[in-house]
Amino acid sequence: MDSTDSTQQKQGVKGFLERKDIEISFQRYAIDALSAMAQGLFASLLIGTIFNTIGNLTGLAAFNDIGAFATAVAGPAMAVAIGYALKSPPLVLYSLVVVGYAANSAGGAGGPLAVLVVAIVAAELGKAVSKETRVDILVTPAVTVGLGCALAMAAGPAIGAVATAIGSFIMWATELQPFLMGILVSVVVGIALTLPISSAAICAALGLTGLAGGAALAGCCAQMVGFAVISFRDNGWGGVVSQGIGTSMLQMGNIMRKPAIWVPPIVASAICGPIATCVFAMQQNGPAIASGMGTCGLVGPIGLYSGWIADGIVPGPIEWLGMALVCVVLPALISWAVAFAMRKAGLIADGDMKLD
Repeated sequence: MDSTDSTQQKQGVKGFLERKDIEISFQRYAIDALSAMAQGLFASLLIGTIFNTIGNLTGLAAFNDIGAFATAVAGPAMAVAIGYALKSPPLVLYSLVVVGYAANSAGGAGGPLAVLVVAIVAAELGKAVSKETRVDILVTPAVTVGLGCALAMAAGPAIGAVATAIGSFIMWATELQPFLMGILVSVVVGIALTLPISSAAICAALGLTGLAGGAALAGCCAQMVGFAVISFRDNGWGGVVSQGIGTSMLQMGNIMRKPAIWVPPIVASAICGPIATCVFAMQQNGPAIASGMGTCGLVGPIGLYSGWIADGIVPGPIEWLGMALVCVVLPALISWAVAFAMRKAGLIADGDMKLD
């Protein structure tokens, strides 16, 4: 094959991928798909956990039934969300329901990571054949479901095992070195929460619970509450609500323009993480996704509480004090103090954290 044929072939492949909107990139797979997966988890497993918690608190079985329905479809919800982020055509999107169920089941405790990998591959394969034949109604679902489920059965258990092993190692290391790992996990997961990737999906994929889950929760709360407090001058109470129970990701544009504004919440994460692990021995034993949600919709604290209930723990003053200090009070005070010092030093100015 001469160079001309090779160039034409490359152009042909590139043109085909562009026509099918198949973009093999970090942005599409590690950011768009991962973030969408977290939304699928929120719309199934997480909201189901919240309904379960309400049912346990009120004694109304209907809430527990709704919670059971929601949590049962976590795999399909994640896969459809991923397919939507990858701009899959309708037949591919609907077929991913089956693929998501298969991957989540095959992946076991590491199901979310298996769903992420398998759903991406299945969606792209389905997009490749979509509307290429006159019997699209048969070919597209057959390829998406058939190859997706085959991959789930072949690779799902291994992917799940890897995710479980990594998560188990992080949790083991946190129990072994609660101070150092408390800092590391809190800072890393907290930063991931503010970045345009999904800390919730990461925690879910690795199954981060226990002491490591508590550290992750502390780091996420520090980012959200921290930015809500230190940007009050610029954004008022609307900013407190949008960041404190919404997401600190809103500040990413400002962080890119002036990275110094990220220092106060990161410092708060580094301090609150070991306080959670060493002082209060805070274990987040609710759904792993709650470890990476922080105060978003109060999901983190709700997960902490649901974990207590699941473990048969009747929360007393120490538990409630730990939750209040680690999730809200300390992140607010530490971030405010660091930001105050940085303002005095001229490192942060009014308007640096103004939201559009």
